[in-house]
Amino acid sequence: MPVEVGSVLEGVVTGIANFGAFIQLPGGETGLVHISEVADEYVKDINQFLKVNDRVTVKVISVDSRGKIGLSIRQARDSGERSSRRRRFEPSFEEKLSRFLKESEELQQSLRRSLDAKRGGRGSGRRFL
Repeated sequence: MPVEVGSVLEGVVTGIANFGAFIQLPGGETGLVHISEVADEYVKDINQFLKVNDRVTVKVISVDSRGKIGLSIRQARDSGERSSRRRRFEPSFEEKLSRFLKESEELQQSLRRSLDAKRGGRGSGRRFL
C-alpha cells in the first residue's frame, strides 16, 4: 500500500538516532521522524521521548522521489482536540513577543529613572564656569 502525504498512521519505533527515530509503518515501509517533529517543545535528547518498540501515531509529511518517507508525531497530535485545547490556554508567539517588548520597555524606563536619580535628575547636570 503506497503511503500518501497527509495520512495519519500508527507505527512502531524500530531505531533511534541523534537526529530522529525510524518508524515502521503498517505496510512494512520505514519512515523517519526528525527530532524537530517529535514534540511541540525543544527536544534535546530524543531518548527522553521515545524508546524502541514504542507504538506511535504519525502523520506523513513528505515522500521524496527516492521513496524516503518523512513523518511527524507533533503534527499527528495537532490534528486532534488536544491541540485546540492547548491553543486556548497558551498565548501565541505574537502575544508572547508583545508582552516581552512591553516588559522590556518598562524595565528600560525604570533603569533610566534610577540612573537619572543617582545623577541628580534630568537637566540638573554639573555646570562648569
